[in-house]
Amino acid sequence: MKRIKLARMDCERVSREIADFVIDQVQYTRTTGCVVGLSGGVDSSTTAALIKRAFDRHAAARYELVGYILPSGLNKHADIQDAEGVARHLGIRFEIHSIEQPVEGFRATNSEAFDSIFHKGNMISRVRANVLSTKAATEHKIVAGTGNKDEDFGIGYYTLFGDGAVHLSPIGGLSKRLVREMAGYLGLGDHIVNRVPTAGLEPEQSDYKDLGYDYDVVELVSEGYVQGLTPAELARHEQIAPLVENQLAHYRRVFVAAKFTSVQQVVEDVLRRHEIAKGKMKIIHPPSPKISFTYE
Repeated sequence: MKRIKLARMDCERVSREIADFVIDQVQYTRTTGCVVGLSGGVDSSTTAALIKRAFDRHAAARYELVGYILPSGLNKHADIQDAEGVARHLGIRFEIHSIEQPVEGFRATNSEAFDSIFHKGNMISRVRANVLSTKAATEHKIVAGTGNKDEDFGIGYYTLFGDGAVHLSPIGGLSKRLVREMAGYLGLGDHIVNRVPTAGLEPEQSDYKDLGYDYDVVELVSEGYVQGLTPAELARHEQIAPLVENQLAHYRRVFVAAKFTSVQQVVEDVLRRHEIAKGKMKIIHPPSPKISFTYE
């Protein structure tokens, strides 16, 4: 069975390509810069660092990046500290605003959402998006999304009209693996690079707990599918099967109950979510940069 090829990149070259894309979008919209929601995670931190680099390269234009840290009652204090630390490290203006009160305000119109962890989590994401987009409008800026390729275009792991409601997607072409690589290149530090991915929309939530597998699996299955492998071939592929089996065993150890019991189920779930992602993209599809990759 043929080997699944994964994208490789020259970080400096790709950082310049993303910078040029960001500048083009700001110039096209005739705005004063970007706003970004900072969570302290690797995606938002890398996005902010890349945009700051872009604006520094075009200092004469005096574009500004503003970071907004918008915790709800579900976010830990450490999340806020990490996000603030990134903003200070980059030297950008930032503000911290709790969205707990605006979220609670929706009890008057959407009380049913508070009976479901899932619906409340998505509502929190939409409230956060409303704050960001309104800040952007009043500051004459555009909202930079922080979703990576695996999340947004691989499995659609975002809230429609929530964190997906952005003007541009600077890291939309990078897999989670490549985002971590770029974060290391940009000097964001191991704490940020290796931070456990979480949407922060449910108590003790993590992407791995939610999905049942990590983004390395998403990338391999997605790339293998694009490269012509069938679902059955993917389920027994030497690059996928051992990785998924290890993750299934680890999931059972950590969370006791199994989310999936076979590699085939995981492959089917990734591909099912991929179809959902394509449906979401028909509704909201922010532009992302063209990036130079080699495949090995």
